[in-house]
Amino acid sequence: MNDLLIELRQLDINQAGSWPVAFKIAALVILFIVIVIAGHFLVWQDQTETLEKIQAEEETLKNTYLLKKRSAVNLPALRAQLEEIEQSLSAMLKQLPDKSEMEALLVDINQAGLGRGLQFELFKPAEKETINAFYAELPVSIRVTGGYHDIGAFASDIARLPRIVTLNDIAIAPATDGKLVLDAVAKTYRYLDEEEIAKQAKGK
Repeated sequence: MNDLLIELRQLDINQAGSWPVAFKIAALVILFIVIVIAGHFLVWQDQTETLEKIQAEEETLKNTYLLKKRSAVNLPALRAQLEEIEQSLSAMLKQLPDKSEMEALLVDINQAGLGRGLQFELFKPAEKETINAFYAELPVSIRVTGGYHDIGAFASDIARLPRIVTLNDIAIAPATDGKLVLDAVAKTYRYLDEEEIAKQAKGK
């Protein structure tokens, strides 16, 4: 061991070509390790981080591509579904009267009760409609007196009207002569005309 240390002290860096073979190999190995470590910290580390970033972007792009591919494959089905929804919406809108038909609809509600032999004690449309996105809602407070089956038939007739009418806040109480009193709020709906829709949009 002492001899090895003595030989190391006697080595001259300027005469490396005359070193013993073992020392030359050791020096080359050390130099190689130093170069690798320096290259890692000075060059390869940044390149590795850049590569990882690019690989993550590649994965994101692949996922985006697969989503768009699935959408493209399902496009005919999605278009058919959209067309079906538009047809359903159109059919529902046809069940909503416009301004000119509201009065006739109120008459239909009244006639549905009279046709079942019910006696109207109250039939009071609200003074003001409730305006929503594309339709208006008009509550009508009603109170009718009649038999159990007649009131049931009246409710069924309301449900079968060609226009949408719903019975809400229903309360039934006994009256004289075995009859019943029905208190309810019949809500009728109408679609807004283009001017009203534009006004709604402007207000928002």
